[in-house]
This record gives sequence, structure tokens and C-alpha cells, in this order.
Amino acid sequence: MRRRFVIEAVMVATYGHLLVPSRPVDFVLPYSTIMELYEMKEGTDPVMDDPEDNEHVKLKIAELIGFFEDPFNRKKIERALQMPWRESSPLLLSDTIQFTVVHAIDNAHYGDYFDPIETELLLTSLKLNVPLLSDQFEFQDRLIEAEVPVQVYDIEDYEFAVEEGIASTDM
Repeated sequence: MRRRFVIEAVMVATYGHLLVPSRPVDFVLPYSTIMELYEMKEGTDPVMDDPEDNEHVKLKIAELIGFFEDPFNRKKIERALQMPWRESSPLLLSDTIQFTVVHAIDNAHYGDYFDPIETELLLTSLKLNVPLLSDQFEFQDRLIEAEVPVQVYDIEDYEFAVEEGIASTDM
């Protein structure tokens, strides 16, 4: 059975180890996080502090954009964008990695605590009952402070989340 995680598209490009899991994984991406990839690719602001790392991540971002722009994948994404909260058909990257794109809608319910992308991530997690995967400690802290009922894993705990995870009934 595939493990599912809501995640930002840029994290997939930034953390290469996410693409070599020990079990099959489905990364659920709000569409707006895919659009962020274009901004990061074209932007002058560095994604990473180290120039070599930054160049490597920008290359990975371009590769990921190419994957989503593939006509077959693009068609699946466009179908999902026809209705709010619709999920795309699986976009297969490999035998162990697939993406599901969600047309998430920011309803401003958590607008006081979170920016629009963060809100879409947590609403997607809530709506689909899928854990969040994040590398942002501040975001994780605000989730706890706002008492948002989502399960969140730090990027450092990715292998644990894939292998064992924590059942939502145990929370």
C-alpha cells in the first residue's frame, strides 16, 4: 500500500532522498505549489544558501517542471483543475513514486495564522485525511499553536513516516 503525504512541490526538488523511499509513496501536491516552481526557477533569489546547492536545486526544479508539463501529465492536471478539490489521476514518476495534484482552494479559514500556500497545504491534509510533510519548524509550531487537527511529519522523519508512521487513531 502506498503512503500518502501532502507536500510542497519544491520540497520534492530540494530533498532528493524523498524520491528513493523504502515503500511506494504518493505525494499529494496542491496545484499552487507547482506554480511556485516557476517563480523559483525564474526568480533571482537563491533557493539554497550554497551556490552549488542552489544550482543543483534549480536544475531539479526545471526537471520537475518538465515532468508536470509532459502532455500526458498536463492533461491529467488540467482535468483536476476543472473543479475545486478534485484530485488528478496519478502521475507516475517511477515504480515507487507518484504524484496526485489537487485543485486546493484557500478559504481563509486559517488566514490569520498561515499564508495562502500553507493554508492550502493544511486544508488539503484535512480534507483528504493525509499527513503533511514539512521542513519548516515555524509552520509546524503554528499548526500546533492553532490546534489544527492535522498530522505533520518533519522532513527528517520521512523514513519513519514511510516505514511506520503514526495511525491517526493514536493521535
